[in-house]
Amino acid sequence: MKTRFLSSSLFLTVFALLGIGLVQVYSSSYMFAIESYNDGLYFFKRQLVFTVIALAGLVGATQINLEKLKPHLWLVWAFAFVLVLATFIPGLGVKVGGAQRWLQLPLGIRFEPSELLKISFSFLFASIVCRHETFLAKVKWGWLFLIIVLPLAVLLKQPDFGSFAIILAVAVALLFTQGLNLKWIGAAGVASLPLFYFLIWHSPYRRARVQAFLDPWSDPAQKGFQVIQSMLSVHSGGLTGQGLGQGQGKLFFLPEAHTDFTMAVLGEELGFIGIFLILAIYGFVIFRGFAIALKIEDTFKKLIALGLSLTFALSVFINVGVVMGLLPTKGLTMPFLSYGGSSLVVICIMFGLLLNIEMSERN
Repeated sequence: MKTRFLSSSLFLTVFALLGIGLVQVYSSSYMFAIESYNDGLYFFKRQLVFTVIALAGLVGATQINLEKLKPHLWLVWAFAFVLVLATFIPGLGVKVGGAQRWLQLPLGIRFEPSELLKISFSFLFASIVCRHETFLAKVKWGWLFLIIVLPLAVLLKQPDFGSFAIILAVAVALLFTQGLNLKWIGAAGVASLPLFYFLIWHSPYRRARVQAFLDPWSDPAQKGFQVIQSMLSVHSGGLTGQGLGQGQGKLFFLPEAHTDFTMAVLGEELGFIGIFLILAIYGFVIFRGFAIALKIEDTFKKLIALGLSLTFALSVFINVGVVMGLLPTKGLTMPFLSYGGSSLVVICIMFGLLLNIEMSERN
């Protein structure tokens, strides 16, 4: 069994983030867990189990032979799409907060297939490129349109606009690396503006989120409540914070304190210094991911590493932007720090694949 990854700086940093995440889940969820389940450790214990599973997934991903799976890896995208479709099956799909994004599994566990769909897009793209020597010339665009656009349309139906935006952004970035001219990207962006206008202003919940982003104080008790409470929590932390576990925002003022807005809790308790240090750790992880992508010579592995790194970077960027009031609310968790098994397990598998690619370069 290959264990060289254990000494990798990327693995050690990811392992540290898992530990920080456990502390953060405990701190942000304790009071809510007591109120909801009469057990302050309810979410912490579940997250601990998810962490063990995630570590196993990471180790397993480092042992995969990507060369042998190369012709078939695109099927992960197809499988993830089937799972996303399954969320609409009565009795199997679970609707939470108006979104039909989860599958109900045994032992009370819920799985969010869009997490798998996000990372599997890199597999699909790499497979398409490597099956065509001149990608932009030979690919059958009608077929490509179907296998990419249909899953994205289903994401909007759930709705999961955050995952939709990340996959779309990664697609544009990867197309740019394959020679797509910036003028065509710009033209496509301008041409799609009416579509985005329609998606936002003809959907009451999206329209409310954009309005709350533009002026949260116009409706502080409803539309702007989340972002106002988030900014207040971060502001009250000051430079050094109130102290670990001492935050007040998580005491039923800040919605989704242990999931989407856990960075606001961290900012209140550890202050600007704490946020800076955490973002520095994320920055190092993202840098290492891109460094692996730039170093590897194999095109297939390079595109996978680049796509996975971009997916992670965008997830961090969007969550921080939402918490700071710089982006409309998207419903995306913060990697490693937020409570949730789907995100944690899939992210660890993602980094296991990056470590796998890094080790293949050393051979």
